Amino acid sequence: MSSTTAPIERPRISACIIAFNEAGRIGDCLASLAFCDEIVVVDSLSTDATVAIAEAAGARVLQRPFDGFRSQKAFCVEQARHDWVLCLDADERVSPELRTAIEQARDGGFAGHAGYRFARLSEYFGRFLRHGNAYPDRVLRLFDRRHGGWRGKREIHEAASVDGAVGTLRGDLIHFPYRSLQQQLAKTEKYARMMAEHEFARGKRATLGKLVLAPAWRFWRGFLFRGGFRDGWHGLVYAYVRANYVRQKTIMLWMLGNGQAVSDPPNR
Repeated sequence: MSSTTAPIERPRISACIIAFNEAGRIGDCLASLAFCDEIVVVDSLSTDATVAIAEAAGARVLQRPFDGFRSQKAFCVEQARHDWVLCLDADERVSPELRTAIEQARDGGFAGHAGYRFARLSEYFGRFLRHGNAYPDRVLRLFDRRHGGWRGKREIHEAASVDGAVGTLRGDLIHFPYRSLQQQLAKTEKYARMMAEHEFARGKRATLGKLVLAPAWRFWRGFLFRGGFRDGWHGLVYAYVRANYVRQKTIMLWMLGNGQAVSDPPNR
């Protein structure tokens, strides 16, 4: 008497990317996703060659006005043809080791898991940061949308979540977050304001203790206790800028709590 085992069905993967004016970086991102069964790009009305580059690479491009990072990513996932989705930003790439790990998990049918997380390795002005608050910075980006997705109301520092087991894959998601120090400073100030407004709307308030201690704790936790100093001057600058983000966010939250505006009123 013989028995046969049905072969494991190989799930299909949709890569989901949001982008805005990423002509200089989206090509490498798309190239790293060649193993996926489709690529969906939701573009926020770029004025450069982002759309042309994405379409030339075989991606299906949809244009949608930007209304928040979480909302934009959730919309992109909804447009995918397959239930297993791999979500990237245009400044990220799948490393060869991570690609192999994803393919092996896919060949096994993603058995027993609703999603997977993996480390994100960020390049910082000529050096990859491998210590401190910057690494491993594990993110959940590969998941079955039937069991989760970009949920919640927070549009900034958004994170995907799933109902079910989450595995960890080896390999890194390579991240090129900043084009210049000026761009990083402007980006962190914008994020600090958005996060302060979000927390204020939820009833959170800043205290004098947090105004003084929170930025210092962010710096020393990352630079000293988590070994950021091992990344040399790159780690030092990164720790300072991240501490400054906490300082700006806490100040803005304090100002909002005292009835003060933290941004210019819109032009009439």
